[in-house]
Amino acid sequence: MERITVPQRHWALFLDIDGTLIDIAPRPQDVVVPADLPGLLQAVSDRLGGALALVSGRALEIIDRLMAPLRLPAAAEHGAIVRLPDGSVQTCVARSVPLSWRKRLRVETKDWTGVLVGEKHASVAVHYRLAPEHEEDVRALVMRITADDPDFEVLPARMAFEIRPRGADKGTAIRRFLETAPFRGRVPVFVGDDVTDEDGFAVARDAGGLGLHVARDFDGETANVRRWLKTVATELASGT
Repeated sequence: MERITVPQRHWALFLDIDGTLIDIAPRPQDVVVPADLPGLLQAVSDRLGGALALVSGRALEIIDRLMAPLRLPAAAEHGAIVRLPDGSVQTCVARSVPLSWRKRLRVETKDWTGVLVGEKHASVAVHYRLAPEHEEDVRALVMRITADDPDFEVLPARMAFEIRPRGADKGTAIRRFLETAPFRGRVPVFVGDDVTDEDGFAVARDAGGLGLHVARDFDGETANVRRWLKTVATELASGT
């Protein structure tokens, strides 16, 4: 991993979670959060005057559970739900995935061993990491379900397909944060690892900031991301 850039106090830092801060597990509920990660994120947030947010596909309550006792500003479900720095929570989409679709997903995948349906408030992800042979089955199913409703889209992710409301993306979430103190007026830096992060990369770069990809900039290792965050905290503490 090469040195990316000297960290700056005027950054606004946005971080994906799975595949970026922590390793992806075969089942989403099996991820392991390093014991020192919440404290590290708190330290970096303090150095940036609170301008650090988590931007994840996870539900908000899961983000908080993973990072407990830390409760950072966060965009959950790819921006469908946003918790601002003052603690207020906003739902940023008009519709959630209908109950009938959720039931259909559960019923039609029940015999596909290893395929997992992850229901959230606004969206639903269907994971096939444990059953890669069902990739095309899952793709065809979610495409059939959403075919006649333009309010929703299918988002390919790492070994999953997610049905989400249109307009809920990480780029929109980052823009929302940049309108709000302490993020306003800062240079956005977004770190992510997946196709679901591309909107965030684009917004950060368009605003004169950085879009850092785990595969390209951190040799594909979440440990390198955490090591870099320690460097950010240390260098900003020392005033460099």
